[in-house]
Amino acid sequence: MSQKIALVTGASRGLGAAMAEELAQKGWHVVAVARTTGGLEEVDDRAKAAGAVDALTLAPMDITNDDAMRHLCRSIFDRWGGIDLWLHTAVHAAPLAPAGHIDTKDWDKSIATNMRATGTLIPMMEPLLRARPDASAMFFEDPRAGEKFFGAYAASKTGQIALARAWAAESTKNGPNIKIVTPAPMPTATRARFFPGEDRSALTAARDEAKRLLADI
Repeated sequence: MSQKIALVTGASRGLGAAMAEELAQKGWHVVAVARTTGGLEEVDDRAKAAGAVDALTLAPMDITNDDAMRHLCRSIFDRWGGIDLWLHTAVHAAPLAPAGHIDTKDWDKSIATNMRATGTLIPMMEPLLRARPDASAMFFEDPRAGEKFFGAYAASKTGQIALARAWAAESTKNGPNIKIVTPAPMPTATRARFFPGEDRSALTAARDEAKRLLADI
């Protein structure tokens, strides 16, 4: 119970991977969730190479699979009794398209990953967070509402943050502490899809941004 436990959803790449590695370096035990087993193994390899041995528990699964996530949360409770931090970095970035030409499959996946999964995960995570003193959850805003071609991504991401803000307002007295942050632009795969050809040298490294965002945790 003395070790801090973090759950990172979307931990195989980008900011999620950087935050998982940063926490591991700080002595946390990180339950890393993502769909891609290979990506999670690469995160684990980098953590071990930096000296954080056995700091990660890899959980390759899709956050839209309710049964798998319930089973994971139950396993976390049985092993550690709760979590001190939930970082929800998982996101589906639909291809840019005019609102009149959004692909139905991309729309459905955006809603399922960015909104529905958040709505099903919060009730699973809340008991785990409340089981630990001063526990926190962190969500990551990307304000694209109203920008052309971002319709599917922006609408689903805005809905996710609206839900997180409601949870934050409801939790002011009894916890957990809900944080909503806006990361600096980073050279991630998601951003590369949105802004191909961008000068990536001017962007903030994901590991540097992870350190900044985790400074108050």
